[in-house]
Amino acid sequence: MVTLIVISTVISTLYRQASERSFDSLLSAHLFNLIGSVGLTDGGFLEGSPNLGDLRFSQMNSGWYWSVEPVSQDVKGALSSASMLEPVAAPSVIEVPFDDAFQRRYVALGPGGESLVVVESEILLDNQNRIARFRLMGNKSELEREISVFERRLFFYLALFGVGMIAINAIAILFGLRPLRRVRDALAMVREGTAQRLDGPFPAEIEPLANETNALIENNRRIVERARTQVGNLAHSLKTPLAVLLNEGRALGGAKGALIVDQSSAMQQQVEHYLRRARLAAQRDSVVYRTPVQPLMERMVRVFEKLGRGLRITSTLPAGEVVFAGESEDLEEIVGNLLENATKWASSGVDIAVDIVPAEAGEKGRFTIAISDDGPGIPDEKARDALKRGRRLDETKPGTGLGLAIVSELVSEYGGRLLLERSERGGLKAVVELRSID
Repeated sequence: MVTLIVISTVISTLYRQASERSFDSLLSAHLFNLIGSVGLTDGGFLEGSPNLGDLRFSQMNSGWYWSVEPVSQDVKGALSSASMLEPVAAPSVIEVPFDDAFQRRYVALGPGGESLVVVESEILLDNQNRIARFRLMGNKSELEREISVFERRLFFYLALFGVGMIAINAIAILFGLRPLRRVRDALAMVREGTAQRLDGPFPAEIEPLANETNALIENNRRIVERARTQVGNLAHSLKTPLAVLLNEGRALGGAKGALIVDQSSAMQQQVEHYLRRARLAAQRDSVVYRTPVQPLMERMVRVFEKLGRGLRITSTLPAGEVVFAGESEDLEEIVGNLLENATKWASSGVDIAVDIVPAEAGEKGRFTIAISDDGPGIPDEKARDALKRGRRLDETKPGTGLGLAIVSELVSEYGGRLLLERSERGGLKAVVELRSID
């Protein structure tokens, strides 16, 4: 667009300069023709019938005029074109002096209100030094109209050309970016877990990008598998020694045996905790897993209804499909710990609600799982303590104090949130917000 503006300005300027030079040349040519067509009689009167070859000098108030006026006292009469019905005022010689060729040029107002360019010259007519003033007047307004018409046409065609170029470039860019859109869609499928790599033909310019991306995905997959193998090996290597310590502690009995059993159990819990953290860290930011939420929730509800001391467990699930962006074992552990905590403290029932969080433009999909009970609840000032590992707010109830802490850590690993609120039934309401896959 800047180039078109510069081009239009340059062309317009060049056309104006050429038109003005042509206009001036035409005036000068008519002036010389006029000078050559006028003479003096023996009595000193101006005479002549100039034919300048332009019909505009014959049309009244056309804006094209000529006149011949005496300067010397011994020159009589005056001549003018048929188009000139009224005299055209001229500035004084002091205001616009003659040049070395005894010519001057100025702009005057014509009889019809038009702008005139006047070329004036004083000519010696004979050897008696008798002088006459020749004036040739051209319509400058007509020149400006012609230039304006040219500029409008120029701007129109350049604007049409610019719009066409923009359209052509837009089509070319959109067509050229189609392979990148295919890469974006393929990456989205990998992120959602519906594809394992970027598949499809790509242009030569995009092929290296697709190959490097596939190599990165494969490298991440190897990292995950290696981490899981190491986790399994570590768990297997520690399982037997910890079991031996637990058995020896129970067999030993007494205070020392109880101490060994407690410390061995704590070691088992710590090992499980950090193994889980290692597994999540290995899978995070790599290939995303897909876990449908509704079937898992229905299965968990059936299990806890059998274990829930006759408690009534109600669930509210959304009509649309909700898919958790993570592994099913982790979601089972989150829901299982929250349900276990709710059924432990509930008096008569537990409510479960799964809702889809409306996503704004550019945000990833999310959903919430809210589990409420009608138990005593947790005071607001103690809610933070309930999330600490091993912290139990009521020592009279059985448990390890790890449930809510494990849930909080798992949710944090997946980039979610855990909120502890007061439920409508007076007990605790645990709300988990996690990322979903569209």
